[in-house]
Amino acid sequence: MVSDKSAQTQERARARRTEGDLRRRRALADAAAGMPPIERFHCVIYLCGAPGTDIAGPREECAEYAEAFGWGITDVIEERVGLLPPQGREGLKRAVEHVRSEAAGAVLTSCRSMISSVPQEFDEVAREVEKAGGSCTSWPRHSVGNGRRGDPARVPPRPVHHRAGPDI
Repeated sequence: MVSDKSAQTQERARARRTEGDLRRRRALADAAAGMPPIERFHCVIYLCGAPGTDIAGPREECAEYAEAFGWGITDVIEERVGLLPPQGREGLKRAVEHVRSEAAGAVLTSCRSMISSVPQEFDEVAREVEKAGGSCTSWPRHSVGNGRRGDPARVPPRPVHHRAGPDI
């Protein structure tokens, strides 16, 4: 009769390993094989709405979008300040600081108007993020499947990287 004692021992060892242990072991194996480490791209999700607005849907959609592209999420920043200009928003300043500190490579939002509905103000913020080394990224929700929850045809479109307009 064949003993399955070694299989049981392997299962127990696998069960004791944390996700961090598994990542570390994979990194060691990759280094031993001569493969350079691959750093994951990170973004910060920034959402802004009027006081009392439910922005849970856009938050979930942005998280799903980031996950679909394999992006890590450094932080999720939500503000409920309405039409306050971008310069007066503490959360937006924090999002740009994440890019400046290289904790994130992009500010991801569900639509440009969450940063500003005024094109010049949006361009100013996009320039600031670009100077910090990142990009402002949004995605057109209307082009994702048919927009229904649970739709198997929901495939995120490619991100829209916004470049600041020309200096005037």
